[in-house]
Amino acid sequence: MTLGQYAMMLIIGWQTYNIARDGGLGIAEASGQLALIGLFQFLPLFVLTPFCGLAADSFDRRTIARLTVLLQIACGAALALLTWSGHVELVWLYLVAGVLGVVRAFNGPALSALAPNLVPKAILPNAIALSSISWQSGMIVGPAIGGYLYAISPPLPYVAATALFCFALMALNLIGKVPQPPREANRRPIGQMVDGLHYVVRNKMVLGSITLDLFAVLLAGATALFPVFARDVLKVGEIGLAQLAMAPAIGAALTALWFSFRPLKSRVGPKMLFAVAVFGGATIVFGLSKSMPLSLAALFVVGAADMFSVYIRQSLIQLHTPDDKRGRVSSVSLLTISASNEFGDFFSGTLAFLLGPVMAVVAGGAGAIVTVALWSRLFPVLRTTHTFDPPPELDHHPPGTTS
Repeated sequence: MTLGQYAMMLIIGWQTYNIARDGGLGIAEASGQLALIGLFQFLPLFVLTPFCGLAADSFDRRTIARLTVLLQIACGAALALLTWSGHVELVWLYLVAGVLGVVRAFNGPALSALAPNLVPKAILPNAIALSSISWQSGMIVGPAIGGYLYAISPPLPYVAATALFCFALMALNLIGKVPQPPREANRRPIGQMVDGLHYVVRNKMVLGSITLDLFAVLLAGATALFPVFARDVLKVGEIGLAQLAMAPAIGAALTALWFSFRPLKSRVGPKMLFAVAVFGGATIVFGLSKSMPLSLAALFVVGAADMFSVYIRQSLIQLHTPDDKRGRVSSVSLLTISASNEFGDFFSGTLAFLLGPVMAVVAGGAGAIVTVALWSRLFPVLRTTHTFDPPPELDHHPPGTTS
């Protein structure tokens, strides 16, 4: 699924920027069109995510994931046909971006909450690292599929993405029945959603971890501007665009692979803060670079540092949340991730419209470093957390697992 998603989203951004530039818009104005792609993905996530978290705690998580893959198959097939016929326009790209926002709103909480039901608590951090390898591998190969196939024929990336989504649907059907958390009797849906949000707010570890990612990536997200840098700053075309998208994913995948064999055991909180600061610094280097090798090296570090912090954050959130609330807490986490990614794309595109793409990326990286300094004071628990061990009241096995 990740292969198809990243192949498709890379080309959606590339087509959006090129349609805008070929239509006579300048670099800043075309960057604003990329901002709209991020906005149309974020709006469904913002509206639906609380309900999707409740759905992940109330219904079969496998069924939710399967339905979302069917929607992605429809999107890929539609864009392949439109591109082949020469009728792809901005309005269709915006529409598909909105549908993909709906998809991510539902499948994020379902798949995230499913993981702890499949493996014992003791090896959940290792499982998260292995899952991240799969995800990051998709982020590496997906853009390569998109960029290189687009260079051969524009419809091919969407055809390949559709085929990959079909394979993902087959893979999901291989997952057997998993235990569902017990439903809360006599509780109204709104009350259950509010309970999930209250849990996040009360748990300073979970709240600090989620919001650290929210503001750091919101400010320092440069991925939406890759088409701008590929066409007008570094001038490397769609092949270079694929390489720019692959570089951070390679850094992240190697980091995840390392953690799958050598999981962290000490000073996890301080290391997470340091990783986010490195993420911001490497983003500044990428923004200032005029050299393709230096840009790729900076993006490699961006990806490695981001995965370092993601590995710690996701492990802490999963292990510090009771199973009957994981879907709702995962939905809150997804909403902040989506705010930092999709809304971050809107933010960075808007900033590029106002300041230019280079200054937008540099300012964002500096903002991430400032965020680390503030969060280390606002959430001292992040500085003092040394292990992944959950509090005693949560130290129990998920249904259907053993130690």
